[in-house]
Amino acid sequence: MFIKKIGIDLGTTYTLVYVPTKGIVINEPSVVAHSLSDRRVLAVGEEAKEMIGRTPDTIVASRPLKDGVIADYRTTEAMLRYFINKAIGGMRLLRPEVMVAVPAGITSTERRAVIDATIAAGAKTAYIIKEPIAAAIGANIPIGSASGHMIVDTGGGTSEIAVISLGGIVANTSVRTGGNRFDSAIMEFIRRKYNLAIGERTAEDIKISIGSALFLENKLSMNVRGRDTVTGLPRTITVTSDDVTEAIQHELETVISAVKFVLAATPPELCADVIDKGIVLSGGSSLLRNIDKLLMQATGVPSYVADEPLLCVARGTGVALDNLDAYKRSILATR
Repeated sequence: MFIKKIGIDLGTTYTLVYVPTKGIVINEPSVVAHSLSDRRVLAVGEEAKEMIGRTPDTIVASRPLKDGVIADYRTTEAMLRYFINKAIGGMRLLRPEVMVAVPAGITSTERRAVIDATIAAGAKTAYIIKEPIAAAIGANIPIGSASGHMIVDTGGGTSEIAVISLGGIVANTSVRTGGNRFDSAIMEFIRRKYNLAIGERTAEDIKISIGSALFLENKLSMNVRGRDTVTGLPRTITVTSDDVTEAIQHELETVISAVKFVLAATPPELCADVIDKGIVLSGGSSLLRNIDKLLMQATGVPSYVADEPLLCVARGTGVALDNLDAYKRSILATR
């Protein structure tokens, strides 16, 4: 096989690349570092993430995607080219077919930008699939059946909530709340409560290490280093899981409201199916402790975290690309 097929989960925080028969071959941060003087790309992915908050004036390390869509076209193209080349190796006889997952609420202009960037980055053909559909396929949900399945895909930039039946989305919404908003809320809470300024990476470490959607009986804690906002000197404090839960309450309420909105817009027959089968959670932010229990408490519908939730969308794009005929109704656009 000379024509390679590649599925890409182009996320705000992480980009995952799936190659059929090989599985997930790349799982790296969606970060690009470039020189300000000549706009030359210096690093992409893990290497670029290490530079965030540590660069001199002449170098900028940034995320080219914001809230799940392209914010910086040129940088996104460079990032896609790097990931495509890395996925298929140095030897390339033919350009690959690429399928990219995008938020369900994406506009036609934003969708066109993704297709153009993918083609410019070296793809022969670019396909677009909505994230909830890809996540459902990756979570082994039989989306082609005449039955309602609800998926909540919470990533870094957006939370995609959808009810799927017969291969299409029946009711959905997309809120620009995800892991990045959780991190910002933690940074702001610690600055307000402890007068300590911390960076994005530290906030993410706190969320992963001790974060929980519900208050825990046995509290977790960790030491956090940052800059005292009063004296300007370095300082170390102890942060608990209760601090994190309190900090992200507003963001979690936004996701819960979106889930309730979709349930209210779902036809009664499909609602009955959802109650029967439960809500499936995917995306990196579904790894937050007790988020499934919080959703179950708020809606009364059983909720489950999918196996390997971080990989669901990428795996779904690869499966859909490998079975184009079976999933042609679910694919948005092609070029």
